[in-house]
Amino acid sequence: MENTQENFTRYGKDFQEKLCRLMLEDRPFCDQMEEVLDVNFFEKTYLRAFASLILEYRESYGTHPSYDLLAMKIKGDLKDIDKAVQIQVRDFYARVLSEKDAVREAEWIKDKALDFCKKQVLKEAMIKSVKLLQSSSFDEIQGVIEHALKLGTDNNFGHDYLKDFESRFLIKSRNPVSTGWTRLDDLCHGGLGSSELGVVIAPTGAGKSMVLVHMGAQAVQDGKTVIHYTLELADTVVGSRYDSKITGVQLKDLYHSKELVRERIQDITGRLIVKEYPTKSASTRTISHHLERLKKKGIKPDLIIVDYADLLRPVKHTSEKRHDLENIYEELRGIAQTIKCPIWTASQTNRSGLNAEVITMEAISEAFNKCFVADFIFSLSRTATDKQANKGRIFIAKNRNGPDGLVFPVFADWSNVSMKVLERMDTEEEQVQPSSKEKLSYIKQKYAQINSK
Repeated sequence: MENTQENFTRYGKDFQEKLCRLMLEDRPFCDQMEEVLDVNFFEKTYLRAFASLILEYRESYGTHPSYDLLAMKIKGDLKDIDKAVQIQVRDFYARVLSEKDAVREAEWIKDKALDFCKKQVLKEAMIKSVKLLQSSSFDEIQGVIEHALKLGTDNNFGHDYLKDFESRFLIKSRNPVSTGWTRLDDLCHGGLGSSELGVVIAPTGAGKSMVLVHMGAQAVQDGKTVIHYTLELADTVVGSRYDSKITGVQLKDLYHSKELVRERIQDITGRLIVKEYPTKSASTRTISHHLERLKKKGIKPDLIIVDYADLLRPVKHTSEKRHDLENIYEELRGIAQTIKCPIWTASQTNRSGLNAEVITMEAISEAFNKCFVADFIFSLSRTATDKQANKGRIFIAKNRNGPDGLVFPVFADWSNVSMKVLERMDTEEEQVQPSSKEKLSYIKQKYAQINSK
């Protein structure tokens, strides 16, 4: 019978190189591939050699190779193959090490590779079954087919303490997106990171939406793709605020400066999509579905802004508003983790925050659980006097990646959506700020009191 084995040629060289990289980076995926992969499926000799090194190491030592161990194998275990292939393997490995971003379309590549390999295994099992059919070995035929169907199935049961030892010592990139303020970026190691949730707390009229636009505009100018959901303002209004922030043209002058604005935004390397939903008409599920549609169009967000979460409709209503709000923030955090993208949103303070010079987490409206879910929280306070002088204060209420409890003076000019975080001054007021432990203890006590009522 003629050889019926196929290979990955139809998918191209780029697909095959990314597949090899995913086998090295993703141990559970490699577990699946090991059961169904024939290295001869790879079209290029250097990729067959690279994949063989990974699989041989796993078979010999019962664990997944680290980058350093694989480098040693490349230096010592390729002596018996052609020198030109040795050079190609080393060059490919060097390119793998230099790649800082995650593999694009990784899930699609995994699905296609597994589907192809499992079909080849099943095809071989069916060919073998034809021979067994002649001897009427029905039980053996059933066993062969069932075994083939089981190979390559998902066997990822989580982080294996021994097998995944090396992964605990890899430097994990948060891929932070800058806030646009150096002092805040310094506190949270470059900005809000992948899978993290940030919350801006402010009373009504202080400028929550302006702050969110400021951060979104910075990301767009940095070449990022920003998806901005607005549940209070029209999409064109939000777009105009981005125009003003990016170009420096005041909001009141935009209408008469159309061509100037057009000229100044031409060189923007990022992408902005503003999606408007009527207040309380959209839920976190609505946002998830919209992001899925964007993904099918090849649009992957680097930053998501929700203006603002308190105006989202609960997926499932409970008897109390605070429980609905808690669920909304937890679901937003889930979206951030699922698509590995930072999300910024805002929250309204209660009445105590209206004239407060410094707004702490105790002033957060309705639901204290927002504080527990978020990774970075800062408040913006602006008294009536502050607004007249374009001043205000930012208080770092929570920061998983650095210090908190700090107060920074700010200059806020909403005429062109501009806000500057100024040098911190060590005033007596700042020195008596409670520690993070004291604040968390206070919040837990207050939250327990609310629940007991």
